[in-house]
Amino acid sequence: MADPVLGDGVQVGEGVEFGSGVVVHAGTVIGDGCVIEDNAVLGKVPKLARTSAAAGREPPPPLVLGERVTVCAGAVVFAGARIGDRAILGDQSYVRERTVIGEDTVCGRGTAVDNDVAIGARCRIQTMVYVTAFSVIEDDVFVGPCAMTTNDDTMSRHGPEYELRGATLRRACRIGGGAVLTPGVEVGEEGFVAAGALVTRDVPPRGVVLGVPARVIRDVPEDDLLERWR
Repeated sequence: MADPVLGDGVQVGEGVEFGSGVVVHAGTVIGDGCVIEDNAVLGKVPKLARTSAAAGREPPPPLVLGERVTVCAGAVVFAGARIGDRAILGDQSYVRERTVIGEDTVCGRGTAVDNDVAIGARCRIQTMVYVTAFSVIEDDVFVGPCAMTTNDDTMSRHGPEYELRGATLRRACRIGGGAVLTPGVEVGEEGFVAAGALVTRDVPPRGVVLGVPARVIRDVPEDDLLERWR
């Protein structure tokens, strides 16, 4: 097995386990009891296009992993991210700078979480989900496999004054597999988006939506609310 490569000033807590081929960039903080699996890369500094709105910013602060975080094989976690206690980042997942992931949240295999995203506690972000920049995901949200959020109505044909708008997913809402959320959409608390839906308008709290474009068909029933399943 190849020993981990640790950059300058890396802080490693007690009982941390490293797989083979791990690279940890300078300044990264790894909490007690973390498991870093084979070929993971921690604390990578972003390489930005010259035209990026963030190109002139100061370099991000070091990556911080809480206690008992698991970073699975081949995952890449950038400098400036903060990962909460007991979170799991699946194989080949990808977490960008200035993103916060809450405690006990799981990001599945191949999930991509862009920069400037806030994800709460106990979320389940399934395989191959894309969470676009400037999105907010509150606690206890479920996002099904291959779901996608977007943040640019112009598809990059805009001036510097244009504001990118990610999705907002309120507490305990659920997003079905393969759903697409257009820029700035908000899904209300306990909302339910069916698989394959194209969400172009806000979803009300407890609203059930489906279709292309998605439309409200009913409310989430009382016996399906999160409190019934804890």
